[in-house]
Amino acid sequence: MKQQPQDAITVEEHRARLLGLVKPLPARTLPVGPALHGAVLASDVYAGHPLPLWENSAMDGFAVRSADTASTPAQLEVIGEVPAGSSWDPALLPGQCVKIMTGAPLPTAADAVVRIEDTSAASTGWDVSTVQVNVPVPAGKDVRASGEDRSAGELIAREGEELTAARLSALVAAGSAELAVRTAPRVAVLVTGAELRPPGEELARGQIPETNSLLISGLLAESGITAATIVHCVDDLQAVREKLEELAPAHDAILSTGGVGPGDYDVMRKVLVDQPGVYATRVLVRPGQPQCAGRLAGGAMIFALPGNPVSAAVSFELFVRPVLRAMQGHTQLQRPRLQAIAAVGWKAAGNRLQVLPIVFEHGDQLRCAPAVAASRISHSVGGFGSAQGYALVPAGIEQIHPGDRVEVLRTAP
Repeated sequence: MKQQPQDAITVEEHRARLLGLVKPLPARTLPVGPALHGAVLASDVYAGHPLPLWENSAMDGFAVRSADTASTPAQLEVIGEVPAGSSWDPALLPGQCVKIMTGAPLPTAADAVVRIEDTSAASTGWDVSTVQVNVPVPAGKDVRASGEDRSAGELIAREGEELTAARLSALVAAGSAELAVRTAPRVAVLVTGAELRPPGEELARGQIPETNSLLISGLLAESGITAATIVHCVDDLQAVREKLEELAPAHDAILSTGGVGPGDYDVMRKVLVDQPGVYATRVLVRPGQPQCAGRLAGGAMIFALPGNPVSAAVSFELFVRPVLRAMQGHTQLQRPRLQAIAAVGWKAAGNRLQVLPIVFEHGDQLRCAPAVAASRISHSVGGFGSAQGYALVPAGIEQIHPGDRVEVLRTAP
C-alpha cells in the first residue's frame, strides 16, 4: 500500500484517481424482461418500428368519415365494432361508421373518431345499429397518427442510460427483444472488528452491535446492487488476508469499514500494506478524512472505509457509489445537486468540505436542517437514521447562518 504525501487532497482529486482505476464491466446481450430493471445500456437503441405502429383511436367512440359529420345532427349506420387488437379493416361507405375502442386500429376508410359522449349512444348504450352524431368532427380528431411518438429508426435511448421501468417499457414498445447491457457489479462487504457483536446479543463492556454490514449493504441496495456478499472475519492478519484473496477474483469491488488507522489492532491497514495497487491518503472532507482504496492484486477494487457509520456512509456517497456506477457504464456518476435554504445555523468545517446529514422541510422553498450535531458528525448514527441527504459546505466557510443558500444532495424521498 502506498502512503500518499502528508498534504491532504481534495474530494475531487481522490474521486478522479479512483475513477481512473475503473475497468468497465463487459457488456452482455440479454432478453428483455424484469431482470433487466436497473441494468445500464451498453449501446444506443433505435426504434424498430414506428410508434404508434398504425393509426389508432385515442378514445372510445365511433370511427367515421369526417365529411359525414359536417352537418349535425347526423344519423350514421353502425356496421360493426373494432376492439383493441382487432385486425379488421372495414370499408366504410358514405353514411357508415364502426364502434371503436381506445387503441384499436383506425379503419383505412375513416379519418376521425367521434367520442361516445358526443353521440346518442351516450344515453342509449353501445348496442345500436344507427347512431346520431351531435357535433361535427374534423379529420384527425382523436386519432393517433402512425409514428407521431417515434419514427422507425429514431433514437430511443442512449448508451449509459439506466433501464428504468419507463425506459424498458418504451424500448419493448419500439420493438426491442434483447438489449446489450451492463448489469450490476459484484460487490462483497467484509466485516471485521473484535468489538462487534450480532444484533440482539448481550453486550459486555467495550462491545457494540455490528451495524455497518447493514448500513453498507443497504446503501448498495439503494444504488441498485441487491446481491452483495456479506462476509464476517475475525481480527486476524492471516484470516483477513486469506479472505481478501478469496473474494477478489470473484467480485468487482470489496468494501470494508474500520481497521485502517495507525493503531496496533488495525488489521485492514496491515494487510493492505502489501498491496502495491492500494493507497492511503487524507482527504479534505469532514467526516471521512482517512481514505484507503485502490485495486487488489486479485483484481477487485477495494474501499477500506472509516469505521464510524456516518463517515462510512459519506465515503460511500462521495467515492464508492460513483465508482460502482462508472463500472456499470452510467453516464451520470453523481447525484444531481439541489439548492436549499438553511432553516437553522451551524458551524462549518472551515478548511475542509463539510458533508452534513440533513433533513428537509418543505414549503414555498426547500429548506434543510442538520440531522446530527455539526460538531460530532462521524459517529452520530442515531440522528443519521432520519437523514434525507447531505449539505455540502465548501472549504473556507466557517459558519452557516439561517437563510443561507446551501448546496445539497438528496438521498431519500
